[in-house]
Amino acid sequence: MDVIRFWLDHRAEVLALLGQHMLLAGLSTLVAAAIAVPLGISAAHRPRLSAPLVGLANAVQTVPSLAMFGFLLPLPLLGGIGSRTAIVALTLYALLPILRTTITGITGIDRSVRDAGIALGMTPRQLLWQVEIPLAIPSIVSGMRIAAVVAVGSATIAAAVGAGGLGEYIYRGLAMVDTTVILAGAIPAAALALLVDLALWWAQRRTTRRHGSSSLRVPLAIAGTCGALLLTAWAVLSWRATDVVVVGSKNFAEQLVLAEIVAQTLERDAGMRVDRRLNLGGTLICDRALLAGDIDVYVEYTGTALTAVFGQPLGTSRAQVTGTVRELYARSGRTLLPPLGFDNTFAMLVRGADARARGLQTIDDAARESPGWRAAFGYEFLDRPDGYAGLAKAYGIRLAEPPTSMDLSLTYRALASGQVDLIAGDATSGLIRALDLVALEDTRGYFPPYDAVPVARSESLRRHPAMRRALEGLGGRITAAHMREMNHRVEALRQPPADVARAFLAGEIEPR
Repeated sequence: MDVIRFWLDHRAEVLALLGQHMLLAGLSTLVAAAIAVPLGISAAHRPRLSAPLVGLANAVQTVPSLAMFGFLLPLPLLGGIGSRTAIVALTLYALLPILRTTITGITGIDRSVRDAGIALGMTPRQLLWQVEIPLAIPSIVSGMRIAAVVAVGSATIAAAVGAGGLGEYIYRGLAMVDTTVILAGAIPAAALALLVDLALWWAQRRTTRRHGSSSLRVPLAIAGTCGALLLTAWAVLSWRATDVVVVGSKNFAEQLVLAEIVAQTLERDAGMRVDRRLNLGGTLICDRALLAGDIDVYVEYTGTALTAVFGQPLGTSRAQVTGTVRELYARSGRTLLPPLGFDNTFAMLVRGADARARGLQTIDDAARESPGWRAAFGYEFLDRPDGYAGLAKAYGIRLAEPPTSMDLSLTYRALASGQVDLIAGDATSGLIRALDLVALEDTRGYFPPYDAVPVARSESLRRHPAMRRALEGLGGRITAAHMREMNHRVEALRQPPADVARAFLAGEIEPR
């Protein structure tokens, strides 16, 4: 019932995301068919070409979805955030089943049928179009059926690069640890996959019953019409007006709130049109999107920019870190705006009951207990220069087994439920209070300052002077207490980030 109420309350957004999802899956399948069917026909007539083509398509299938998006992001023309990258990735995944079934459909035609066509005086071209392709259509449709279902499922991951679709709800629900929002995206995606499978199964049966030129014209007409409509829709969705500012965010609750504060400030104070590209995955995805001009502004943290974006050594002086980051951004045509007012450093967290029972107050105390502990960290924390490896060396942490890597939003629940004993969370997370967790003091000053700061493209600021004024007006307005309260409302009370941001801007958020 909660999911149904959510759909009813957000019906316009649900329909928009469903349309985007269908666009991604449909267009990628049609493009894959346009590539794979001719290649499959060529490979069927040239056996030496078949093995390398199928092998290459097989190799593409072995690349994990998120890794594929990561490979495509920096590429010119094909990459960047948005539907373009998603279409390319989904098309690559759809090639194999269509290629294989096309080859099988052509090579599986009885030799006597070809001989009869040749005896009637058919040219190789006539034999292909009037005999081979019509007879192979059921097999080709079977491959498109598999490819379309795979595309519908894989399209949920496209939300990580700002391509929209029902994956938006899944990522948003993970960031908020909200099962209702996750199901609001997962259930329609599963239903859509079943519907597509059923529709193409019906089409496959129809083409199996009918052969000849008439069976060829109908699928081609349908494919042509759908392709034209989808290409038109893609062009409309990809078009971006010059007066629209794109606001991005990473994929956890605090970033969603901050992105909404930025977006609503630009809309209210600067009178600007804003396009939101939220839940863009990790730091480097947002950074590349900003550098490529796919987004105009997002909120970063100075310590993260210093180490993860620019690969600089750790620094402990706030002024030095901010100055270094500002200069490095300026070199690449980006501007570091005034800090929002709070420092969201990493917080090494333990359960409140354990902290009280064992007298745990500092990370040194955790290092003493670590040989018998299990730990779980977000993906970035395991790889960053200011992450686990350096922390373990600085404090002498010796875990009984390597830490588990998992989504940052899920580590809090894993700690609270006793599945792990130590995590690296955010100092401003609302789940610290909600789940009775304790942040350990960093007595050795390992972590650099992580001041939350909007970063914008310098060109965008020059083009929209009101944008700079509005964002500078946010400087120093958000305290750590404000941020903890806002995160608590989103993560613990399940309030929508947009509503929480609106309440803050209206002066209705009182820090606790």
